[in-house]
Amino acid sequence: MAIGSAVFWGISGTCAQYLFEQKGLDPGWLVCWRMLLAGLILVLFSMSEKNSDTFRIWKKPLDVVKLLLFSILGMVAVQFTYFYSISLSNAATATVLQYIGPLLVVGFYAIKHRRWPILAEYASLALALVGTFLLVTHGSFDTLVISEAALFWGFLSALALAFYTIQPVGLLRTYSPSTITGWGMLLGGIAFSPFTAPWEMQGIWDLEAGLAFAYIILFGSVLAFYFFLKSVTIIGATTASLLCSVEPLAAAGVAVVWLGIYFGPMDWLGTFFILLTIVLLTLSTKGKDSQSELSVKESS
Repeated sequence: MAIGSAVFWGISGTCAQYLFEQKGLDPGWLVCWRMLLAGLILVLFSMSEKNSDTFRIWKKPLDVVKLLLFSILGMVAVQFTYFYSISLSNAATATVLQYIGPLLVVGFYAIKHRRWPILAEYASLALALVGTFLLVTHGSFDTLVISEAALFWGFLSALALAFYTIQPVGLLRTYSPSTITGWGMLLGGIAFSPFTAPWEMQGIWDLEAGLAFAYIILFGSVLAFYFFLKSVTIIGATTASLLCSVEPLAAAGVAVVWLGIYFGPMDWLGTFFILLTIVLLTLSTKGKDSQSELSVKESS
């Protein structure tokens, strides 16, 4: 489920780049509609589940506050920063930059559990820094191959991904992934609407645009977010975020083949270094007793 969600997300990012560059859609407008439609679908799905807990969350004020934080600082933030970064660069670069996020997740738990990072985690940090340097400069200390704005929003996307991964763990102990994801998206879309005017149609709409938009809603949103949060309940936030490291490969591969973007040797080398950090972190956490503390087991 974690790997599947990553592939769906990666292809979704390339679809978004296509809509931005060739169909003239605005990132904020697309994010808003993505959350409204996907959120509504997931809420309806949650209502149809056996022992549905769709509306039970509204009976606990503290859980409502947590849900609102997840919706605004997690769901809205992770989607807008990522899509906006794509609009400033491309799907492959934006996705790779976002995947510094898992390193932040591991760092958070290291601080929370008051333990020093191990050697593999220090090595991962070094590799992430080198990989990011190669990706955004191609090895030159004098120039950036992407804009400063794209780099800034890419790092914000990584921070938002870390928050999105960690914050809902407590809610997922009590409520189903479809309930949390559905309400998170729907509330985020409603809150974001005044800033994006979703009622005003944008861009060029034809069959290709409709198919790309439909993919983003169904596969890149409904299934991807549901699969990811479901995987968090089974294997924990850290492992789920690490397994999602295949997303940059999916985004880069599809963007190169479909949209013809140039992804040169330095780009692939930087991507390799960043993905290698995920491998090291996975190996370092596998089999640890502390991993059981991070995992959220299904109540059933």
